[in-house]
Amino acid sequence: MADCNHDCSSCSSSCKQPPKEKLNELSKVKKVYAVIGGKGGVGKSLVTSTLAVEAQRLGLKAAVLDADILGPTVPKVFGLDGVKAEANDVGIFPVITKKGIEVMSINLLLENDTDPVVWRGPVVAGAVKQFWTDVVWGDVDVMFIDCPPGTGDVPLTVFQSIPVDGIIVVASPQELVSVIVEKAVKMAELMNVPVVGAVENMAYFVCDKCGEKHYIFGKGNMEQVARSRGIENFAQIPFSKDIANLCDHGLLELTESDALTAFAEKLLS
Repeated sequence: MADCNHDCSSCSSSCKQPPKEKLNELSKVKKVYAVIGGKGGVGKSLVTSTLAVEAQRLGLKAAVLDADILGPTVPKVFGLDGVKAEANDVGIFPVITKKGIEVMSINLLLENDTDPVVWRGPVVAGAVKQFWTDVVWGDVDVMFIDCPPGTGDVPLTVFQSIPVDGIIVVASPQELVSVIVEKAVKMAELMNVPVVGAVENMAYFVCDKCGEKHYIFGKGNMEQVARSRGIENFAQIPFSKDIANLCDHGLLELTESDALTAFAEKLLS
C-alpha cells in the first residue's frame, strides 16, 4: 500500500507483512543493534566487534551475529580462524571468544574458512534468520548484528525478521557520506527502526612525530549530517596501525583504543 508505514502492530490491512522470527526458546536477548553502511570497506565489522568488546567491558553479556554471509570477517578479528561451532538436537551453539563474547558467523560452520559461499539472495536471507532462530544464544544483554553493505536483501531481512532496537550507521569521511547516511536513515524510517548512532571511520590520522591530526580524506561532514537527522550519538575512529595489527592477529579484545568508549557508554546506559 502506498501509505504503509511498515508498523504492522497497528495495521488492519491484509498486506501480510512478515512477522518477526521467534528467538531460540533457550535464549533471551535484551537489546539488538544492527550496524549498517551504504558501501563496503567502511569498517562495519570493526565497529560491530569493538562495540561488543566495549559492552563486555561494561559488564554486559555481549554477542555478535555476523549477517554478512558472503563476506564474513568477524571471526578473524576475534582470532577464531579454524574454530567451528557445534550443534545438536537443541540447536547451534555460538563460539565464545577469549573474553566471553558470543559469536555466530557462517565461517564458523564452513569446513574451510576460505570456502566461498555461492548462494542466491533468498538462501542468504534464510541463513541470517537461522542465526536468530536456531542458535542457542542463552542470556544476552546486547547483540550487535554486522550487516553487509547497502540496503538489499540481508539488511531488509534483519529489519523485518529480527526485533532490532536501533541502527548504527558507519561511513567514511568523503563527500558522498551525506548521500550514504541519508539512504540508511530513510531505510530505517521505512522499517520503523530508530537510528541510535553514527560512526565516522578512518576520520583522521595522528602523526607520530608532531601529534597533529591529518585528515587524509578531508574533513568529513558526517557529524553535521547526523545531527541534522536527529542522531546525537556520534563518534570518530582514526587510522590506527595498532588497531589494524590487533585485527590482523585476532586480538581486537586487547585494544586500548577509546574511540568508541563514550559512544558505547551512551548507547548502553
